[in-house]
Amino acid sequence: MITKRIIPCLDVKDGRVVKGVNFLGLSDVSSPVSLADFYSKNGADELVFYDITASSDGRKLFTDILRQVASTIFIPLTVGGGINTIDDFDRVLKCGADKVSVNSGAIKNPKLVSEAAKKYGDQCVVLSADIKRVDGKYTVFAKGGRENTGMEAIEWIKRCTENGAGEIVVNSIDTDGVKNGFDIPMLKAVCDAVSVPVIASGGAGCSQDFTDLFKAVQGVDAGLAASIFHFGEVSIPELKKKLLKDGINVRIRKDYSYDFHK
Repeated sequence: MITKRIIPCLDVKDGRVVKGVNFLGLSDVSSPVSLADFYSKNGADELVFYDITASSDGRKLFTDILRQVASTIFIPLTVGGGINTIDDFDRVLKCGADKVSVNSGAIKNPKLVSEAAKKYGDQCVVLSADIKRVDGKYTVFAKGGRENTGMEAIEWIKRCTENGAGEIVVNSIDTDGVKNGFDIPMLKAVCDAVSVPVIASGGAGCSQDFTDLFKAVQGVDAGLAASIFHFGEVSIPELKKKLLKDGINVRIRKDYSYDFHK
């Protein structure tokens, strides 16, 4: 049985972790280094680090904070934000990332995914797709959800996996921060279209939402969340205990440390 992964997400702006609703109304949460250390010690299977304004600001991802995060944790790290070239992949990987997440950069340059996959391997290239329903159609957004590309999302994701994206993060803008559960219909549509690992993002409000996700969309490999973990509404060790009880296979560690300082 495939082990399902639980992944906290650090949305970083100006060197701090922030969180909003529907990609808007950002509020300060904590230090990314402190949070990363906390999650690494408390059962997270992986960690995602997004410099969420790099693309919209037209700048490169801040690497000083990234280096500190990477040197602190002992779990796989996926990093995204302002990834537009092969040099950006190289720079982020040299800072300690295990995988690189690309969104707006791949929209601007569709060859970026295939070029990166050829150089670093499919397993290193993660497509992060920000999707919102527009007139009933799953539509891809760029620049942190600020720009409607007009592209149909499922075909875009299929094309990127065919070009070498080894993993997909499906960010539902409609459910982001709302805490009413993951976007099951959207995730089903993506999983039906691709054979690479799919990570569900957007909408988790309680532990039951993860159970519902993994039972409803068995093709989903991982559940990603931010605020419910950041604010202590759900602890990863307790979530994993519940998932095991609900018949969902997850990795359990026994050396958790619950100390957390902002």
